[in-house]
Amino acid sequence: LDGKLIGDAGITFPNTFVASPLCCPSRASILTGKYPHNHHVINNTLEGNCSSQSWQKTQEPATFPALLQKYGYYQTFFAGKYLNEYGNKEAGGVDHVPSGWDYWFALEKNSKYYNYTLSVNGKAQRHGQNYSEDYLTDVLANISIEFLQYKSNYRPFFMMVSTPAPHSPWTAAPQYEGQFPNVKAPRDPSFNIHGKDKHWLIRQAKTPMANSSVEFLDNAYRKRWRTLLSVDDLVEKVVKKLEVRGELANTYVIFTSDNGYHTGQFSLPLDKRQLYEFDIRVPLLVRGPNIKPNQTSPLLVANIDLGPTILDMAGYNANKTQMDGMSFLPIMGNSSTWRTDVLVEYEGEGHNVSDPACPILGPGVSECFPDCVCEDSYNNTYACVRTLSQAANLQYCEFDDNEVFVEVYNLTADPFQLTNIAKTIDQEVLERMNHRLMMLQSCSGQSCRTPGVYDSR
Repeated sequence: LDGKLIGDAGITFPNTFVASPLCCPSRASILTGKYPHNHHVINNTLEGNCSSQSWQKTQEPATFPALLQKYGYYQTFFAGKYLNEYGNKEAGGVDHVPSGWDYWFALEKNSKYYNYTLSVNGKAQRHGQNYSEDYLTDVLANISIEFLQYKSNYRPFFMMVSTPAPHSPWTAAPQYEGQFPNVKAPRDPSFNIHGKDKHWLIRQAKTPMANSSVEFLDNAYRKRWRTLLSVDDLVEKVVKKLEVRGELANTYVIFTSDNGYHTGQFSLPLDKRQLYEFDIRVPLLVRGPNIKPNQTSPLLVANIDLGPTILDMAGYNANKTQMDGMSFLPIMGNSSTWRTDVLVEYEGEGHNVSDPACPILGPGVSECFPDCVCEDSYNNTYACVRTLSQAANLQYCEFDDNEVFVEVYNLTADPFQLTNIAKTIDQEVLERMNHRLMMLQSCSGQSCRTPGVYDSR
């Protein structure tokens, strides 16, 4: 449905990537238009700067909604999941309303569907488990419709509606609980195989997976789809409301996500956090003024581009900001040159003590499954250059670990990343990619937008 109401009515970007495949760093990149090394949110914890006081002081005043409100006289509305540690008592609790928002309906902490607290403009509003009053996706839809109904007609508006769905705990609305009885996770070529030439964390995954793991991930996949039926309802309600009010033709609608997800690829049961396509790619659909319907753009877009693009839509020059991304508004009308690479960076998380269920792996791992497949570790810390141009469709990654492990994929020949070509690729290519990676890891603003290795510029 989102495809029908947004994508078919506008443009789809199948090559959209996140700067980091994890909720909080990715959301921070969306809000600030910056790579994690510039906004300093490195994971989902307060210590990792997720909604920390330092984030609130240094980054929140420069988010794109704050600029829209300050310079564009926009009325701004937020509803849903903000950052995983938002509402933490040690960082101001739910009383804290980030700068830039006129209307604030934010979920305390991480994803839930029932039994949660919303900060309503800084006041706690508790919800129970009554479907018609509390099911979060529907509550967000209703709050959004209400805002559209009662907002000022004298000021332009910006809305950010952030549904936790399809995040765990994957609670469907009651009317959708029986849907998709036969849907299973896709059995693509990387499903349930051993990632033999990959970083040790991937190699440690047991192959083939236990039947219980396969059952669990298939079940999760179905449940995730079910939660998305309510997201479809939300999108439909918002688009219809704009239409009824005569505002649709003059409104940009953007649909995207904060990270990908895997279900069984390389025998990893389920999570995100890895450098592969399934975790770093997200949907991006845009409709709005002067965007022709039924377009698809092959160009490389990243979540750091959303802020600059939305500012551009509002007539504000993003080059006046510290943002690393660039506006893709010109390319939706098929003009202007465009970049050929983006940076993906992730800082792994682990525990100081061994996981009692998996002592054999020792300390330093986290997110472990019953059969001792761990989805993360301290040294699952990496940075990648993802290149896409006429000349190359390539991913080059380096791990920050004892072996400085390198993974390189030619996605033209190997779209499922089955073969790490780091040992066989031309040495000169490796050197140039390593050089580009070091440059991007220390880039800021304009220097993040310089031509990449395979750029005709």
